Amino acid sequence: MTSLSDKIHAVIAAAGGWLPFDRFMAMALYEPGLGYYTGGRRKFGTMPSQGSDFVTAPEMSPLFGRALARQVAQAFAASGCREVMEFGAGSGALAAHLIAELDMLDAGLVRYRIVELSAELRERQQERLAPWQGRVEWLDALPEHIEAVVVGNEVLDAMPVQLIAFDGQVWRERGVVSSADGFAFADRDSPLRPPVDTGFVPGTVTEIHPQAEAFTQTLARALKRGAAFFIDYGFPEAEYYHPQRHGGTLMCHQGHLADPDPLVAVGAKDITAHVNFTCIALAGQDAGLTVLGYTSQANFLLNCGIADLLADASFSERTMAHRLLAEHEMGELFKVVGFAPQNGVFDALGFGRGDRSHKL
Repeated sequence: MTSLSDKIHAVIAAAGGWLPFDRFMAMALYEPGLGYYTGGRRKFGTMPSQGSDFVTAPEMSPLFGRALARQVAQAFAASGCREVMEFGAGSGALAAHLIAELDMLDAGLVRYRIVELSAELRERQQERLAPWQGRVEWLDALPEHIEAVVVGNEVLDAMPVQLIAFDGQVWRERGVVSSADGFAFADRDSPLRPPVDTGFVPGTVTEIHPQAEAFTQTLARALKRGAAFFIDYGFPEAEYYHPQRHGGTLMCHQGHLADPDPLVAVGAKDITAHVNFTCIALAGQDAGLTVLGYTSQANFLLNCGIADLLADASFSERTMAHRLLAEHEMGELFKVVGFAPQNGVFDALGFGRGDRSHKL
């Protein structure tokens, strides 16, 4: 069987010896049967001993999904929708927690739809969500017409990014070439630029996010009724492109360790970049949605009542849930942005206090 590296080398050769980084990242993560998310590796777990590479909030604590369910229930009531659509459902943990809590809240959930590109992850999700068989449906692509409350946890950060490098005079696009040791970076002339021009220092490397923006615009055009909430790590544009962040945000994860080199162990580790929430908000607005709010994960979960849920939790459950809220853990680095169609705007529960939309 052709290895992933061999296939990428062949694509580089066919492209004339240079491949844009977003193409490389897409193959490394999503090449059918070979990429990180499509090759059958276990990804999600709380410890390296589980064979996992990183932990997400739903794996860390069910209180994440239970609190988010309060926001979904409010969006149901405001929009009249009774369907959830989740993008990139991982192990199925968030779906399980949301369905169970929405049922307990008697929110009227009729159907839970999952858009999942990984056949291996879909199998894991089907096993975990078997108790709700008949109410859960899997889709291969984004529908053209959506009337649902959309959720996506750590979805935008996994979308391929373009890399650009500044030598003090001009910006160039950074791509990948074949080398004696495997792969290497190489830059070429390009019209690509960051969306701001704020005193970048020579040697700056950063990312731009056309795929995440295009996804947001496509979703915006399809969302006719309901709302959308995305949770991910990232910054508003002024912080994302701050001159002191001259190394960008590109990062890899393997065995619960982080490293900055996406050109080694290709297909065996995650490649990710932080989210520019300003470009996501603008993409949604330009395509017809209204931003309901933008805030930290800690603020969002507290607004959704996680403190009340913690009161009834065990000590160990509180300890794990604390990582969702603590500033030095996920509470501040992770943010939440919400959207709704212009004819369906409501005061979203999760942004009641601490809304930072003015910083986008």
